[in-house]
Amino acid sequence: MKQFIGIVGSNSRQSTNRELLQFMQQRFESEATIEIIDLNQIPLFDKPSDFQVPAAVTEIAAKITAADGVIISTPEYDHSVPAVLTSLLAWLSYKIYTLLDKPVMIIGASYGGLGSSRAQSHLRQILDAPEIKARVMPSSEFLLGNSLAAFDEHGQLKSADQVQKLDGLLADFLVFVGITEQLNHAHEMAQKEAAHFSWENL
Repeated sequence: MKQFIGIVGSNSRQSTNRELLQFMQQRFESEATIEIIDLNQIPLFDKPSDFQVPAAVTEIAAKITAADGVIISTPEYDHSVPAVLTSLLAWLSYKIYTLLDKPVMIIGASYGGLGSSRAQSHLRQILDAPEIKARVMPSSEFLLGNSLAAFDEHGQLKSADQVQKLDGLLADFLVFVGITEQLNHAHEMAQKEAAHFSWENL
């Protein structure tokens, strides 16, 4: 059984993105184990004078390294992802390069009708940065709009169509993870390039 890390891309106490990951955790428990990670303890990224990554980040990094893949569920703030999520990604690409070649599935829930579509597009760009280089599942999008009304009192998605789509995407992600496990021949070189990359030297 595959082991996934589910990252809640918000530090809201009542995040519908957390609800979405919790729904997936329960629904797909026979196919994958999903450990949900909250970001409330993640400090905003600021290059440390001692060059040390915070303990809260290294703990998450270790879990991601051990996992078969990552599912990021993001809301949309001002057409982009929340600062707490960009801070985590910055930390994860500061001297540790945790997401390099790691399979990632992007989903999102939003109070508005567009369901975090622009934030997801921006997140794909971030994850393709030279210092990150995650393997994001292509041609996939799960947009849960009007998310405050999307779940019933038991935390179940009300829309059968949305559930069916999520079923298909999770099945595709399991295949995608299997494929990416075979694409590791250039991993060592990619890691070296990420470690030596500098925007100042371009």
